[in-house]
Amino acid sequence: MELIYMIEQNLDELEEKSIYIMREAKERFGNMAALWSMGKDSTVMLALARKAFMGKVPFPVIHIDNGIDFPETYEFREKLAKKWKLDLIVQNSDIKPEISGYACCGANKTVALKKIMRERGFDALIVSIRRDEHGIRGKERYISPRTKDFKWKYKNQPAELWNDYSSKQGNGGHIRVHPLLDWNEIDIWNYIKREKIPINSLYFARDGTRYRSLGCTHCTVPIKSNADSIDKIISELRSTKVEERSGRQQDKETAYIMEKLRALGYM
Repeated sequence: MELIYMIEQNLDELEEKSIYIMREAKERFGNMAALWSMGKDSTVMLALARKAFMGKVPFPVIHIDNGIDFPETYEFREKLAKKWKLDLIVQNSDIKPEISGYACCGANKTVALKKIMRERGFDALIVSIRRDEHGIRGKERYISPRTKDFKWKYKNQPAELWNDYSSKQGNGGHIRVHPLLDWNEIDIWNYIKREKIPINSLYFARDGTRYRSLGCTHCTVPIKSNADSIDKIISELRSTKVEERSGRQQDKETAYIMEKLRALGYM
């Protein structure tokens, strides 16, 4: 019982902070959008937005689509977008050689994001990254300015004070909002369980494998697992020593490449 209480208390604190960040961002930025990959983290982020804003996501939701996501991912996108009445924007991404060596993702998706951001004039973008996912993402802040070229000056970030950010606009750039920075992988699954959040079926084991982190069909591989329920996934995560994004090919590149991609605007 004590463990359950601690889990619930932790989730309540994380939820409260994430909702606060999103409400503050909505108040301060006039034209905000959110990125949605149909993965567990970005889906939890949308569920938090619905809780923050009276059951509705009050800003557009962007999917950067390279055309080679899993069929289950597209099915999940259409089903949940309809159920939650999302203002869904699908922006196509080219597949061609780029800096990371993976033509399907990385800089190519950043180019597609730049295009839709400029067309729609978005001044802020909610992104569902967590600090524990990758060392480079661990350098992020809750509110992170980007230049008009999408560049991230990770060595020169402002303090975590809301009053610092109004001055960062007006230069043609935008603000990245990261409401899930303090969450970890088990937190995400505990919250999915508690809130009964719909989730992509690829996360659950079939024939001895499942996907722990979702990308597209070209750069994501499954892990060996028999975890076919949320409880089994949580139990598995408590004992595993395998990194969460080990199945994401671009994340196996050097820290330098990942840092370069992040500095150029990669999600």
